[in-house]
Amino acid sequence: MMQGRGRAPGRTGAFALAGVAAVAALAGACGPPEAIAPRPAAPLRETGRVAQSRAPKQDLRLIPAEAYLRTYLRLFGGLAPAELERRARGDDKAALFDTWGDYLAALGLPDHGLDLPRATQTNALMLAAFERLGIALCDRALEHDLKAKERVPIERRLIFAFDLPAQDPDEAAFAPRFDVLHRTFLSYPARLAPPDRQGKFFALYEGTVARHRAKGAAKSRFSPEEAGWAAVCYGLVRHPEFHLY
Repeated sequence: MMQGRGRAPGRTGAFALAGVAAVAALAGACGPPEAIAPRPAAPLRETGRVAQSRAPKQDLRLIPAEAYLRTYLRLFGGLAPAELERRARGDDKAALFDTWGDYLAALGLPDHGLDLPRATQTNALMLAAFERLGIALCDRALEHDLKAKERVPIERRLIFAFDLPAQDPDEAAFAPRFDVLHRTFLSYPARLAPPDRQGKFFALYEGTVARHRAKGAAKSRFSPEEAGWAAVCYGLVRHPEFHLY
């Protein structure tokens, strides 16, 4: 009898061997990772020092007129434009504000009916318009915040979110109140401003109060102290940091 020769593994057997090898490899991969002992990182080696540049990287630019309008609407208490116009004009015939139509082109918005392009830089007429709008804001806010018949809670005040001191403030008492206005208009604490800014505004406050108390001073609807804070408000609402970026 002839003995039969052994057969080589078929395709099914080869696939089975490959599957076993894949399972074994997968099992090895899922094993616990090798433990690596922590060690402190090597300190970075200093290679040189460069002074921080504080020079402006580009010229100051004019903020779009729409941004100014939104800002003033917010500062007046989130009023609609028509209601803001009525609030700014008031009832005392002081002529602080006219109508939006008198100011929109001066503030930089284009007037396609007159073929006036959008203003891209400041001019004397624009500065005069901002002057009128800023004075109206400060005066009407002071009347609302500090001169209302019924005391307005601080959280509902528009600009002057503080109480006036009982006596003439020194610079230490002036500082936190000035900081409230500085944050409102320039959006950062006064302590981060140039170091002489607070002193200059305190001198403005004191000078305004002294002029209103002087003998023969013109009659004002504001007390000397209120006029002093109104002057501080005028200065901040006119500040270049409020108008340019």
